[in-house]
Amino acid sequence: MAEAIGRRREVMVVLPGLMLAMALAMLDNMIVGTAMPRIVGELGGLSQLSWVVTAYVLGTTVSTPIWGKIGDLYGRKTIFLISIVIFMIGSALCGMAGSSLLGGPDGGMAELIAFRAIQGLGAGGLIVNVMAIIGDLVPPRERGQYQGIMAGVMSLAMIAGPLVGGFITDHLDWRWAFYVNLPVGAVALFLIVANLRPPRLHSKVRIDWAGAILLSISITAMVLVTTWGGNEYAWGSWQILGLAALAVLTLGVFVLAERKAAEPIMPLQLFRIRNFTLISAIGFLLGFAMFGMINFLPLFQQTVQGASATNSGLLLLPMMGAAMVVSLFVGKAITTTGKYKIYPVIGGVGMAVGTWLLSTMGVTTPAWLTGVYIAVLGLGMGFLMQTTMLIAQNSVEQRDLGVASSASTFFRSIGGAFGVSLFGAIFNNNLLSELTARVGPEAAEKIVTGGGRMDPAALAQLPAQQRTGVLESLATSISGVFWWAIAFAIVVPVLAAFIKEIPLRGAGPVDAAASAADEAVTPAAG
Repeated sequence: MAEAIGRRREVMVVLPGLMLAMALAMLDNMIVGTAMPRIVGELGGLSQLSWVVTAYVLGTTVSTPIWGKIGDLYGRKTIFLISIVIFMIGSALCGMAGSSLLGGPDGGMAELIAFRAIQGLGAGGLIVNVMAIIGDLVPPRERGQYQGIMAGVMSLAMIAGPLVGGFITDHLDWRWAFYVNLPVGAVALFLIVANLRPPRLHSKVRIDWAGAILLSISITAMVLVTTWGGNEYAWGSWQILGLAALAVLTLGVFVLAERKAAEPIMPLQLFRIRNFTLISAIGFLLGFAMFGMINFLPLFQQTVQGASATNSGLLLLPMMGAAMVVSLFVGKAITTTGKYKIYPVIGGVGMAVGTWLLSTMGVTTPAWLTGVYIAVLGLGMGFLMQTTMLIAQNSVEQRDLGVASSASTFFRSIGGAFGVSLFGAIFNNNLLSELTARVGPEAAEKIVTGGGRMDPAALAQLPAQQRTGVLESLATSISGVFWWAIAFAIVVPVLAAFIKEIPLRGAGPVDAAASAADEAVTPAAG
């Protein structure tokens, strides 16, 4: 009992620093959207707009497995502090992009994209190390409630991002959307230095840099294929085919290299563990459907339903609020009962139902009903967001905790990148077809290729008949994206049903070793 009380006190002391670090990583993924019109107005580079987001996501995704493995080998405190410093440096550079300090606005957009990639590299370390540190300090049986708190912080950050970005842009300057990270990051840095006392680890084994480089090249090529395909270049162009071939080739070489590496960046034997493989696939599908849909909800709310940019952030509150409340409830329930299998099943069903409800929306759907639909989606997300991490961590031995944490984050991130790009292609194709039928091919081509504007102010100036056609086309196209998302969402509860409920490990090393050994003998195909 005394040991448990002492452990809880230690976690509660360090928890504020971990929460701030998690909020930084998630907040900055969302805060830029409302500031982008001002950024483009000052720096130019409208055609490079998507890269401001893509560079951050790419940096995060590529670095996540590397951060996790380095933390496993050399201890997490120092690695975590380094990732915070890199994130803060990237934030400061982003705020200075295109300023007189760096030579003025010429080339400012290219600078911002490069600095966002640096910021993303640091963010990858923030996310994976927060979860891994909790895994170091708390046994799985007690871990659910703390990861529930972190899931709640993630939800709040996703809500606050667009709101904070809009407020800063309107009342200060877009650069403060990045500078605001510096004082918050400094506080997190101080709290971690002063309070975190993780287990001391050190290994003389060299980092698997070959595996890290091969995985980074493969991921980068895959993200470029999904980002450029059908937009910058045709799917059958030599650029896209060449990138696809590069992705497959480097992935194949990566698999071969990992089999021979002394300390592989992503141990392939973990995928022989059924629960780890299943939860990785569920994480990919969760990111695929969730981020793909969230990307289109503000578009529907602002254009079809006429909400302002700030209000569209507020309208996401039912989804994030529901996810936060359910995450806290699930975390407490797992800690109390030790049972977890039912939650990803319920979450998958809830997400599928919410996706189906969103697919029924049209021009006449009121905002309050959309709020109900996205609240259902949020309920499903709440059952999934932190249980995926918990199951991944409980599936492996303690020495692979960082790898398990990074893999869970990695598969969700890469699923999100693929979801956004694939659903974007589906949306563009549907929109061109719908607009051609309603407003004619010339107007349709102008709108889809970017020559026309589709913001609420521009839509209000259109003739009534044409405005109706554009709104109906938008509503139908976005609903079509949600219909496609159903196909991915319904696979989640099916996979979750095959998860084996292995008792959550207790605090003792014997319990930990026994539980890990029990799971290790369960084959992935079993």
